[in-house]
Amino acid sequence: MTEVKNQIVLDWVKEMAELTKPDEVVWIDGSKEQLEAIKNVSLATGEMIELNQEKLPGCLYYRTNPKDVARDEKRTVICTRRKEDAGPTNNWVDPKEMYEKMGKLFDGAMKGRTMYAIPFSMGVPGTEFAKLGIELTDSIYVVLSMAIMTRVGAEVIERLNAGEDFTRCLHSKATINEQEKYIAHFPEDNTIWSINSAYGGNVLLGKKCLALRIGSYLGKQEGWMAEHMLILKIENKEGEAKYVCGAFPSACGKTNLAMLTPPDYFKEKGYKISTVGDDISWLRIGEDGRLYAVNPENGFFGVAPGTNEKSNPNALRTTHKGTIFTNVARNLDDNTVWWEKLDKNPPENGEDWLGRPWNGKTSEEKGAHPNSRFTAPAENCPTIADEFFTGEGVPISAIIFGGRRAKSEPLVYQAKSWDHGVFIGSAMASETTAAANGQVGVVRHDPMAMLPFCGYNMAEYFQHWIDMGKKMTNPPQIFHVNWFRTDENDEFMWPGFGDNLRVILWMLNRCEGSVGAVETPLGYEPKAEDLDVHGLDISPETLEKLLRVDAEAWKSEINGIQEFYDKFEWLPKEITDCFERLKKEINEI
Repeated sequence: MTEVKNQIVLDWVKEMAELTKPDEVVWIDGSKEQLEAIKNVSLATGEMIELNQEKLPGCLYYRTNPKDVARDEKRTVICTRRKEDAGPTNNWVDPKEMYEKMGKLFDGAMKGRTMYAIPFSMGVPGTEFAKLGIELTDSIYVVLSMAIMTRVGAEVIERLNAGEDFTRCLHSKATINEQEKYIAHFPEDNTIWSINSAYGGNVLLGKKCLALRIGSYLGKQEGWMAEHMLILKIENKEGEAKYVCGAFPSACGKTNLAMLTPPDYFKEKGYKISTVGDDISWLRIGEDGRLYAVNPENGFFGVAPGTNEKSNPNALRTTHKGTIFTNVARNLDDNTVWWEKLDKNPPENGEDWLGRPWNGKTSEEKGAHPNSRFTAPAENCPTIADEFFTGEGVPISAIIFGGRRAKSEPLVYQAKSWDHGVFIGSAMASETTAAANGQVGVVRHDPMAMLPFCGYNMAEYFQHWIDMGKKMTNPPQIFHVNWFRTDENDEFMWPGFGDNLRVILWMLNRCEGSVGAVETPLGYEPKAEDLDVHGLDISPETLEKLLRVDAEAWKSEINGIQEFYDKFEWLPKEITDCFERLKKEINEI
């Protein structure tokens, strides 16, 4: 492999090895031969199980500790020298205190184990958007997953040797003691430490930790944005392409939207959808004053339950090779995987996610954990866009905010300006899901879907959005959507999935100024005749309900927004002005 010669890198790795005391240090070069050899070690120890190689070539099965199955936000901390720089929505610990506490836990944590050093790039190495990192870990799961989720290889080492800066990432599964689990971020040191977890989001440190928490801090310092957003490409029959970004909390249809399959009606009209990114966007202002986005990841870390041939056929096909499945059920008859809502044929001779014998046709217990996952190469995706591979960034026409709301939020509305759009994003709320530890179904404010991922004071983050808007001469239009509104019988009123394209096409028409809209206190809503519902079994009355602004529901919603805003010592004036205007206009309905 290409030899690491950067003395700063070598000194840091040596220092961390002296702390954790592994038996040996192995550098990862990303070669198939090396990864295959490491995989075989995991099979021999039982850390991984090889699945049916005819039906699922290159696929592996992995289980985590039953108490280590999701992001743990209570154990995730931001360590800045001043508490106010972390802000009221983050767990703050003084860096000196955290280094000392975790240093004791890391001391000797890798005795009897191998330390794997993984040089990786978020984004295509050498592009304007790319950022380098090195993760040191004693977990083969992390090695194999980082090889899927990031770009690992000789080019990264060459750039490190040329002196490029890098994020210092240290992880040890240690004893997987939940009482001593920490995922600590030191933004001012460009450093991440994680210990006593072996679950994806807590230990794949290039993902949420670097790409969002550290990334958002770097973006603030350097004048760009790191966002929890998909990137979707929409082409019409003339081959004209438009790109949109979308921010949704976990399990709110984000991956489904990123890999949207157009209904036949739109396929016949010549529309084509491609996936640039499913989860994270890094955005920079181009020389033409527009906002450009890139997906810094190289794979998908998707929620398995609910993924099926109807909801997301492209995600399902993405998982058919080279994928790591975590905490799903296993069919022992043919050594394949299964999860709830995959199909109506659960295995009778299976194992559940805890490894217990499981008959899916008779058991009342779920086979897969609600937050079970697949880690799959993005290149497997049937809809992956060519632009994904260049890493150069695509011009964004629209930014979509959305959440899971049963009653209050209409199907879609457009912000009245960039600043108003920032207000809409700052006031976002969604009903919680299984992706994070805690109660399910509670309304939680989650600005820009970034509440768990913003690496600094969120008031400053809102200000950064406002400031970025001032620098753009041609900013994207901002919209809010809610695919999950329910009727009096708690049935979904909108079909969702591929039919969400109907709403996106209205948005793009609004971006081009080719359709009108109705102004409401929330923003600009479609005229019923401007939403193409051809072929849908949806009545005019239902459409009217989907678009209705319920004043009483919004009076309650305003109280929730105020309660959330009260956490902050200050907010940008642009946001408070928009909020005051909303309160006034809702009260006038």
